[in-house]
Amino acid sequence: MSRKTLPRFQFGGFQLPLKVRIQATKNVMSDAGPVSRALGLIAEVEPREAKAVVISFVYFFFLLASYFILRPLRDTMGTVYGVAHLQELFTGTFLLSFVVAPVFAGLASRIRLAVFLPWVYGFVAITMLLFYVLFQSDANDRWIAAAFYVWLSTFNLLIVSVFWSLMADIFSSAQAKRLFGFIAAGGSVGAISAPTFITLFVNAVGTNTLLLISAAGFTITAFLVRLLEAEKRKLVATDEEAQKTTLDHSLGGNPFDGFMLLFRSPYLLMIALFVLLMTWISTVIYFQLGDLISKEFASPAARTQAYASIDLATNSIAALIQLFGTGRFIQRFGVTTALLLNPLIIVVAFLAVAFSPVLLVLGGVQVVRRVSEYAIAKPSRDMLFTVVDQQSKYKAKNVIETVIYRFGDLTSAWLSAAVLPFGVVGMAVLGIVIAACWFPIAWLIGRRYENVPGSSLVDGPVIAAAR
Repeated sequence: MSRKTLPRFQFGGFQLPLKVRIQATKNVMSDAGPVSRALGLIAEVEPREAKAVVISFVYFFFLLASYFILRPLRDTMGTVYGVAHLQELFTGTFLLSFVVAPVFAGLASRIRLAVFLPWVYGFVAITMLLFYVLFQSDANDRWIAAAFYVWLSTFNLLIVSVFWSLMADIFSSAQAKRLFGFIAAGGSVGAISAPTFITLFVNAVGTNTLLLISAAGFTITAFLVRLLEAEKRKLVATDEEAQKTTLDHSLGGNPFDGFMLLFRSPYLLMIALFVLLMTWISTVIYFQLGDLISKEFASPAARTQAYASIDLATNSIAALIQLFGTGRFIQRFGVTTALLLNPLIIVVAFLAVAFSPVLLVLGGVQVVRRVSEYAIAKPSRDMLFTVVDQQSKYKAKNVIETVIYRFGDLTSAWLSAAVLPFGVVGMAVLGIVIAACWFPIAWLIGRRYENVPGSSLVDGPVIAAAR
């Protein structure tokens, strides 16, 4: 057994006794450094994985902190444009996402991934500087507000999709079950830091300064991607369990490969349907919450703080679960159960809203929904891509998590606008119906993933089975 590898404990059908397993683990961890030992205790991180996991954690921290520091501002710009017209912003976001997805795939087809991926975040940083100039000229202009809302709502999905594509390209299915929850906690900590900063300092620094802070954060994120790329090369050479792909090449193909891969694969189509139903749920809640917050708070600053408070509560709870519970839950109960948990919670939450349709309850439902999504459903959904090929990881995944996601936003936005006159109770009934359809899809896709032969591998038979 290697000094840098935790013992496997199982050989064929024989498993070592518990005392032997515990002692073997202690022996390995005693050889590791203090950081590796701490990570091993918290999230079962093996010493050889520790550096890549730490970089991934910090990378996701800066990524989500840089986005979440702007999300309350985005939601506020939605109210500046007009809550009654949010479906128009959702339409614009979908159309822009439909353009961005093939552009992303086209660039990935021609530029080495090692060069292209950092520049995704560098480009976002540049756009934040441009919006800073625009907001300095007129922060209350409806069209500037609309442009900011649409752009932020487009790139936020892209940057997170790129992150998890890279994670699925570094870690195998077996590693993902142990590590993805802990890595996701880095994003949650970043998402906690941002609304905390806003709540405490937004009145002192002003909302426009948030754009400069975000630009700096995305620049740091680009640098961390380069560090992680170097670590991936080491894992490919030294870690038998890690994915054996490389980033030192372009993906080839054409800008529309993501769409073609999606429609050729029943497995990917089921993931897309899962995401579509999830977005319907989130958009229904978003519309009603925006309506109630607009009625409750008159000023944009007060609305920004209300949205930030919801984000703070959500990410604080999610971070604790991700750090100490997600990996253990998924290893104990499996990916299928993790995927089923979200629609089950939604049904219970909407029943509570139907009986008590007030802002406090709806805000609580938003917190519960996001916690279950961020802490359990999202890491589980990203694990589904560990058993597909590199083209699908970057191109098809991007289409699912931008175009399909925003198509769900668009369709549910117009549906939510139609339900809005019926109030929170009408929204709750609609949400329960959607969750009832969501449940069987979650079960089917979870079983398909768990039945892939050798799901910790990335060779041809696994890819073929996944499709």
